[in-house]
Amino acid sequence: MNRYKNNFINWDVCNEVLHYDFYKERLGPNATLDFFETAQKLDPLAKLFMNDFYVVESCDDMNSTVDAYILRMKELEQAGMLMDGIGIEGHFGVPNLPLMRAVLDKLATLQLPIWLSEARYLEAVLRKGFSHPSVNGIVVWAAIHPYGCYEMCMLNLPTGNVMDNLLKEWQTGTVNGQTDEHGSFSFDGFLGEYKVTVNYLDRTTNLTFSLRSGSETKHVNIHL
Repeated sequence: MNRYKNNFINWDVCNEVLHYDFYKERLGPNATLDFFETAQKLDPLAKLFMNDFYVVESCDDMNSTVDAYILRMKELEQAGMLMDGIGIEGHFGVPNLPLMRAVLDKLATLQLPIWLSEARYLEAVLRKGFSHPSVNGIVVWAAIHPYGCYEMCMLNLPTGNVMDNLLKEWQTGTVNGQTDEHGSFSFDGFLGEYKVTVNYLDRTTNLTFSLRSGSETKHVNIHL
């Protein structure tokens, strides 16, 4: 990890530990805790995640129910390791969207950022994840093209078409308008960075601001 220190915002420290005991069997019962402690020491600015599958996709796998996931996180917490985020994979077959929402809601009670990792490019799944207030990011799982990297890298596959359309939809774009009689102008926008240009008579002012998650309206004062 020293090689990549400060290059990543998140680390998936232990992947799929609810299903596999490879390191635990070879390094002892505290292997997972040791990995997290080591990662925290080597890259203290990065957020540390646990990641697993069939937590949000279905309720058929008793190894990785949402309750089993939360229990494992609390076990690590009791051992002295505070998790920075929640990683859940998204290998859906036929999506059960009400179940997905219920699982996300329950995980959100932990008040940690949730990332959907290895998310299949099903549009309904991506929309549900994007719309949940506790989901901070989505990592798409795109299948490798059978004809190799040339086809994968140079041609847009159905995966890319879905993502391109959603990314265009999830942009605020350019908003033009005039202030009202009180000098106010309002708009609805997605979270992110914004650049504002105000023109009044022969004067022009530029500024930038950020929209972050929250329930309150963002107010920005501009002085000409």
